[in-house]
Amino acid sequence: MPELNEIVKAYDIRGLVPGQWDETVAAALGAAFVSVTGQDRIVVARDMRESGVGLARAFAEAAAAAGAEVVDAGLCSTDEMYFVSGRYDMAGAMFTASHNPAAYNGIKLCLPGARPISLDSGLAAIRDTARDILNGVPAPEAEKPSEVTARDFLTEYADYLHGLVDVTTARPLKVVVDAGNGMAGHTVPAVLGRDTPFEIVPMYFELDGEFPNHEANPLEPANLVDLQARVRETGADIGLAFDGDADRCFVVDERGEPVSPSAVTALVAEAQLAAHPGAVIIYNLITSKSVPEIVTEHGGTAIRTRVGHSFIKARMAEHDAVFGGEHSAHYYFKDFWFADTGMLAAMYVLAALGRTDLPLSELVAGYGRYVASGEINSTVDDQGGTIAEIAAHYATVAGAELDQLDGLTVSMPDGDWFNLRPSNTEPLLRLNVEAATSERMAQLRDEVLDRIRR
Repeated sequence: MPELNEIVKAYDIRGLVPGQWDETVAAALGAAFVSVTGQDRIVVARDMRESGVGLARAFAEAAAAAGAEVVDAGLCSTDEMYFVSGRYDMAGAMFTASHNPAAYNGIKLCLPGARPISLDSGLAAIRDTARDILNGVPAPEAEKPSEVTARDFLTEYADYLHGLVDVTTARPLKVVVDAGNGMAGHTVPAVLGRDTPFEIVPMYFELDGEFPNHEANPLEPANLVDLQARVRETGADIGLAFDGDADRCFVVDERGEPVSPSAVTALVAEAQLAAHPGAVIIYNLITSKSVPEIVTEHGGTAIRTRVGHSFIKARMAEHDAVFGGEHSAHYYFKDFWFADTGMLAAMYVLAALGRTDLPLSELVAGYGRYVASGEINSTVDDQGGTIAEIAAHYATVAGAELDQLDGLTVSMPDGDWFNLRPSNTEPLLRLNVEAATSERMAQLRDEVLDRIRR
């Protein structure tokens, strides 16, 4: 019997196939989703993983048997599924394991309007109901079961994005795109390759859930190496790298150097504030402090939140924010039902670059005011005790400010800062440091790491 606690995470479902879950489990989850949420219209979509075909079909058929009208959208990026959920006010189930290796698959669930579901807002109940079904409790069946109908939404999705950002008047740009054999190979030609002045140089556009070239996780520097080399070789203006389900987008400049997600957040925030003066921008506490500075300088209100999409989306809805950005290259838009879309963020960057004759490195230079360490992980058995010890030490530093919105954040008297957060799933502490200079960043980083690892 599968142990659902192992695959049902805080915000989604994810595990090894068939080791941890299979089509029988997917069917139980489909029936449970309808039973718990009461949703009668659901869009089901999947990424390029071979296991997704059977898993998505089993979920869809069980949901239809429980009485829900199910639309099979077929191959989609996660943000395309969010588009369908938002545009047609339907619940959604996206079968993907994002950047995880080929043996994994998962489900990202949402309510109509792309509203997220977490353990606290229904996912735990869905898990428990599915467990009951797997243990022999009859799955709910409607008096008149519905059918599963197929429909493709790719053109509508592309049209909607083009209606939000006008890239048609940009100067001609050579754009290298590394799809990592993920869903960007499906969506980029439809969005960036249509009615734009861009020359798209494709890399790894063949949909292949085995990821034969590199992991579809651009957050890892090793997975950007091929893109960086191709940008330099071709003299491209910009490089874009998407993760497996194409909801995150990473950017490299014309030199092949990574552009930090914080800089992208600041650039997009500036564009949003030009269109929506005085609006609210959400940023998570790992994002560079240049983001709230730039938001404030452009007349906006910057609101800081915890790391994680459910926190970002909740705060955006609470404050009617127009945009939110995370250090992990998730970008959220009010015009996209507060959901995250890497494609739309990429279009804003391309539009900004296309309005100027500057190379990208110069365009974004003003957004990168500080030096960041990146996330550094340390294996620690007693995460809470270690954080408490470090908090006690820095509480004695004159002028230091401490807060525990998410882990421990310490702002030093000189304005430099670090955040230390425990992993939710592993015995790790995650350290992020930012300072005015490389030397000061290294000094503060090593000082904190010494205390973590002693």
